[in-house]
Amino acid sequence: MPYVSESEVKIVQAERLEPAITLRDETRVDGSHLALWAYLDAAGQLHIDGQDLGPITCNVSTDGEYEYFKIVAGPDIPRLIERLGGTPGSGILELLERKWTGEKSYELEDILGACDIPVVLAVYSG
Repeated sequence: MPYVSESEVKIVQAERLEPAITLRDETRVDGSHLALWAYLDAAGQLHIDGQDLGPITCNVSTDGEYEYFKIVAGPDIPRLIERLGGTPGSGILELLERKWTGEKSYELEDILGACDIPVVLAVYSG
């Protein structure tokens, strides 16, 4: 399923809960920096937020910054846990931290973009 809009999934504005976990914190030879974090909010939604800085953004940004925000609604998180190899009742953040950091974070993003679980995507680039 391609990414969906907020009008297609019930997403609510809710306070971010701590802690966030770092899925990616990578600096490349060309000076680009790629970061990806995951956290839950007070409404039980999963957020996966990314920020890319530097030359890697040249195709999508005039100011060298590209940010994106992915949200999975709370009721869909158990299916995502299963899709990512977790067991029922597993905590999504613990699963992400244990199995989906570093190089695996790229595969995680591929799964989010192609699976049958609705994922809202918002993008900011300068």
